Amino acid sequence: MSCSMSGAELTPFLVDVPEAELEDLRVRLGRTRWAEPETVADWSQGVPVAYLRDLCEYWREDYDWRRTQARLNAIPQFRTEIDGVRIHFLHARSPHPDALPLLITHGWPGSVVEFLDVIGPLVDPPRYGGSAADAFDVVCPSLPGYGFSDKPDRPGWGTRRIAAAWSELMARLGYDRYGAQGGDWGSIVTLRLAEQDAGRLAGIHLNSLLVPRTDMEGELAEDERAALADFGQHRRWDTGYSKQQATRPQTLGYGLVDSPVAQCAWIVEKLWAWTDCDGHPENVLTRDEILDNVMLYWLPGTGASSARLYWESYRDIELESIAVPAGYSVFPKEILRVSRRWAERRFSDLRHWNELDRGGHFPAFEQPALFIDEVKASFRHVR
Repeated sequence: MSCSMSGAELTPFLVDVPEAELEDLRVRLGRTRWAEPETVADWSQGVPVAYLRDLCEYWREDYDWRRTQARLNAIPQFRTEIDGVRIHFLHARSPHPDALPLLITHGWPGSVVEFLDVIGPLVDPPRYGGSAADAFDVVCPSLPGYGFSDKPDRPGWGTRRIAAAWSELMARLGYDRYGAQGGDWGSIVTLRLAEQDAGRLAGIHLNSLLVPRTDMEGELAEDERAALADFGQHRRWDTGYSKQQATRPQTLGYGLVDSPVAQCAWIVEKLWAWTDCDGHPENVLTRDEILDNVMLYWLPGTGASSARLYWESYRDIELESIAVPAGYSVFPKEILRVSRRWAERRFSDLRHWNELDRGGHFPAFEQPALFIDEVKASFRHVR
């Protein structure tokens, strides 16, 4: 499918962080006033101080942002103003003429760097041992208030408005038919697209999904009982961040924007809790990958603006049925593992279903090869 840059202006964008900002980061890291050690021998009180100090020392002394900046700049990037907010996005076009446009949306505390290892194999599968029949044009935007997109300066930018902006973005790029993929907030935005832009959506693929509580009642299968037990543990111990971000994001944001250690810890805790990492995030992500993602929050100072999405949308998550052709991949360490029975109550046209043996809440980041295979398999049903 061809693509033309029609409509409002799309401005080419390159990441170019001044050296003074990187030096400021190093100075702030060196002047950190550290908390005393936790009183337990695990992560149950939060990120252990010994690990965080070691990680932040690496960040200050050895981490190379310029390498990541070059990786981002190797992919065409643009910004375009939609509804008063400039949206940053990656746009990697496939060399294959029948490529399906694919809109990929990240969540919190993710960013477009989650997808750096999957974009190439999705855009040009033959180069990576795959088939041109599975090729995609990939469009990967930064959510408003995240990464290098603008921070909205007035309320109203919840998931419904973001979905409308994404629909406009795909129209500006000249795509009259496309697929959409998402996890976390990206899943919610993708489902909103399925409601708002069903006529142009070829299909959707998700790696996280909420289902109505009523759908989870009654007699449960063994895997459903296990999923609910794990989700109950999450609700008891892992939801303080969402309550704070959904109620007082501005108060929280002062610390995140001012202190790189605070921003790092706020994200690393979730990488520990939500990845399939066997107890330590560096079992599945490298230090550089962890810090690459943290930098997409630190450099643009999005601690408050990213949290504000919870304030905008947390009380507006409707769980309606979806008629657009859908695919769903169940990764074993997802926050809520949805059974096929539950998913079919939301999707009237569920065409792809697979349960994986590895991966968590950030599958493109953790298990890029599995994520690529799942996306390809899902959209084969709708090409």
